[in-house]
Amino acid sequence: MNPIAKNTLVLIAAVFVGAVANMSIIMISGSIIPPPNGADVTTTEGLKATIHLFEPKHFLMPFLAHALGTFVGAFIAAKFVTNHHLKFALLVGAIFLLGGLSMVMMLPSPMWFNILDLGVAYIPMSYLAWKLAAPKQ
Repeated sequence: MNPIAKNTLVLIAAVFVGAVANMSIIMISGSIIPPPNGADVTTTEGLKATIHLFEPKHFLMPFLAHALGTFVGAFIAAKFVTNHHLKFALLVGAIFLLGGLSMVMMLPSPMWFNILDLGVAYIPMSYLAWKLAAPKQ
């Protein structure tokens, strides 16, 4: 298969699988760490209205979802692209970082969480995925 076509398909698959991993963790997060009483976590408007009820423990699962979703996607990219393994892993991280930035703009979460999430969950996790997945030189 043409390397450009293969790399494009791998990138699409990596982002898709990473997004599925992210959403899977978000979907089960309420059963692991229940939301605060009275918090509506079913809509963006509900989250905006009740985010003040959230404690630091309630931000653990979203952080893990972002970090592990990015890691899974970047790992797949680094493992299966034909060449430029680091570039594709970081590209997946950048794509997920854009998603994280959009969430920061939409939801008024605490500044400490925004800094932690944007600083650790995306580019560092994609780099770690590359280190673990890429063929050794």
